[in-house]
Amino acid sequence: MTQTTTEPDAPRRLTRPDGATIAYHATAGKGPGVVFIHGFMSDMTGSKAVHLEAWARRTGRAFVRFDQRGHGQSDERFEDGTIGAWADDLIQVLDHVTEGPQVLVGSSMGGWLMLLAALARPQRVAALVGIAAAPDFTEELMWSLFDDAARATLERDGVLYAPTEYGDDPYPITKRLIDEGRDHLLLGGPIPIRCPVRLIQGMKDESVPWQTAQRLLERLDSDDVDLTLIKSGEHRLSEPHDLARLEAVVEGVLRRVEG
Repeated sequence: MTQTTTEPDAPRRLTRPDGATIAYHATAGKGPGVVFIHGFMSDMTGSKAVHLEAWARRTGRAFVRFDQRGHGQSDERFEDGTIGAWADDLIQVLDHVTEGPQVLVGSSMGGWLMLLAALARPQRVAALVGIAAAPDFTEELMWSLFDDAARATLERDGVLYAPTEYGDDPYPITKRLIDEGRDHLLLGGPIPIRCPVRLIQGMKDESVPWQTAQRLLERLDSDDVDLTLIKSGEHRLSEPHDLARLEAVVEGVLRRVEG
């Protein structure tokens, strides 16, 4: 693995085994470090990632934010991405950018990816913080909700362009994304993750139902799982009071793992 950078404000780049690069920003500091994992069709410049980076600098905590392949400033096309590929990006960052135990903070799809990374690298993951965590969303919140016409389009064309409230352009949903996602489903049985887990979920979230967080809490093997439900909260949870809550939750779980 090689890591390169070109200028102070430019992201560093981690070269994956296939030669493509992952763009990331790393803040030096004390451990356990914190890694932020963005959501589907998002990137590392979102308000939650940037807020936590500022908090990390203020408190002297090691912190990493990065773009998964096909997102932001990382290589490859979004349409070529899958859950397994994006989870591997996170694992590559864990293995080659961070040192020691890490607290993974995953937003939406990032909440699914953090679970997969915790299963793959249990010795490296000190705790998890999920913000509207969306495990199994390709099956439960896409395929299961598609009508017959949408499914027929996917089967025929291999891609469906789905409208979204988060931008002007539709999201390209590929048949490969749906099919490969089935290899990583978690909510159908116990999830053998035993580290502390903190879940934050808005009850007015129209993208990820709050019941998903409740099911995740029940499936995790860990006894140290807290779920914070925000009655008025929507999906992004990026208002100033939401960011303050996120900061407090991260600080609390760090105190827990630091003893």
